[in-house]
Amino acid sequence: MSILTGKSGTVLKGRLSDIGRCLCDGARLMVGMPNYDTYVAHVRTTHPDKPVMTYEEFFRDRQNAKFGGGGKGGFVCC
Repeated sequence: MSILTGKSGTVLKGRLSDIGRCLCDGARLMVGMPNYDTYVAHVRTTHPDKPVMTYEEFFRDRQNAKFGGGGKGGFVCC
């Protein structure tokens, strides 16, 4: 019997899936690309009176924050 079969195998698969998701989220954050779904959940929970940015607006906002577009600070090269 394989370790990935049966009840404990289902739990293990679920844990591996969770670990994979965490690793991917961490990698996105390291390169400056936060998770849009996490942003939407945060805004709806903590700022219900504010509009939620579209994915395109969110992407542009994160790029501007990281690289200094739109008159904001951010990364400056040379």
